[in-house]
Amino acid sequence: MQGFPPPEERIIRFTDDDYFAGDKLKWTVCHFRELMPTAGVRAGTEGARDLPYALDPSIDEVTFQPTGGSEAMTWEEAFDVNHTDGLLVLHRGRVVYERYAGCLDETTLHGVMSVTKSITGLIGETLVAEGTLDEQAQVGELVPELADSAFGDATLRQVLEMTTALDYSEDYADPEADVWTYARAGSPLPPPPDYEGPRSYFAFLETVEKAGEHGEAFGYRTINSDALGWIISRATGQRRRRLAGRAGLVATRCRAGSLLHSGLNRHPFAGGGFNATLRDLGRLGQLILDEGRLDGEQVLPADAIARIRQGGDRAAFAKAGFSGLDGWSYRGMWWVSHDNHGAFAARGVHGQTIWIDPTAEMVIVRLASHPVAANAANDPTSLPAYRALADYLMDQEQ
Repeated sequence: MQGFPPPEERIIRFTDDDYFAGDKLKWTVCHFRELMPTAGVRAGTEGARDLPYALDPSIDEVTFQPTGGSEAMTWEEAFDVNHTDGLLVLHRGRVVYERYAGCLDETTLHGVMSVTKSITGLIGETLVAEGTLDEQAQVGELVPELADSAFGDATLRQVLEMTTALDYSEDYADPEADVWTYARAGSPLPPPPDYEGPRSYFAFLETVEKAGEHGEAFGYRTINSDALGWIISRATGQRRRRLAGRAGLVATRCRAGSLLHSGLNRHPFAGGGFNATLRDLGRLGQLILDEGRLDGEQVLPADAIARIRQGGDRAAFAKAGFSGLDGWSYRGMWWVSHDNHGAFAARGVHGQTIWIDPTAEMVIVRLASHPVAANAANDPTSLPAYRALADYLMDQEQ
C-alpha cells in the first residue's frame, strides 16, 4: 500500500486470499479498520491517562537462553527475531522500555487477535464476581437460542475455561476446517449465490454439535469466546460500550479502540476482533496487575482477577498437548503459567501478548506480525526473554 494511489500490485484488499499473510500481514495488522467493518470502542471523554516514564536503555542488553537454543540472545535481538511491531514494559507502574517498528507508532491501533478473548473473559469473570452471572448456569439457560447446540448443557465456567466438548476444528492449516466455515458465516461480504449456511457468528454457534463430555479436556476454540460474548450481551443488554466499561478501559482512560464485527448484523467478533494501541494495552495490564485498583478506586473486582490468577484444571489443559506449556492452565480465557512468579498472559496469534508477572511487578505488552500464526513459533524466544527481564528488573531493586 505504498504510493498515492498505490499501484495495483501494491493494493491490499479484504477479498485477497493472502491479505493476512506474508508481507501483507505487516500492513494489515495496523489497518483492519480500512479493510472490514469495525465499531469504535470509546474510552470516555477525558484524555488518555499519563504513563510515568523511567526508561532503562540497558534492557536491550539483557540476555537469555532461547528454549532449545545453544547461543544466548539479547533482548534487542529478540525484537526482530519475533517480528515485533511494538514492545512496552512497565515496572512498578512506570514505563521502562518502549519501542516501535513497521506500521506501528504510539497512536496506531494494532489488531490484538486472541488477546480479545482475554478481554472478553475478563468481562465474564467480572460479571460472575459481581453476581450478574452464575458460573454454574448452563448456557442454554443464559441464551435459549443455544439450548439445542453443543453449548446448551455446558456451564458458563466450562465456556470460560474452554473445557466444552465441541465438534469443531480450529486448524488454520486445514482449508476444510470448521474455522473457515465460521469465518464465512461472519464475513461482511455477500455470500456466493449457492451459499446456504449461517450468515453470522451467532447463527453459526447454533449449529455446533457436541463431541464428548464437557469439563474433561481443554480445547482452544474461538467459538467459546463468541458464545461468551453473546452471554455477556444478553446479561447486560449492551455490546461494544460494555466491552470498554467492564474491562476497565474507561477508568484507565485509554485513548480508544475498535472492534471488528460481521457487517450489517453488527455481531461483534469477541474472539479476536479488538484493535488497540500499545500503551492502552499497557494501561489495562497495569490495572490487572494492581488487582483492579486505580488511584484508590476499585475499578474491577479483585475477586475476578484473583480467580484468573488461580488458574484452571491443569490436567484438563495437559490433554490439549501444547508444546512448551507444560504445567500451564487456562481460566477466564487467560493463560496461566503456574511458575514461581505467578505469571499469566493474554495471547494472540502472530505474537500478540500481555504478560503479567506479579512477583516482578512487571507488565510486558508485545504487538507483532510473526509470519507463523501459532505462538509455538515464538515462545522459545519469548518466554525465556520475559523471565530474564523479570529477573533483571528485580535485581535492580536490590
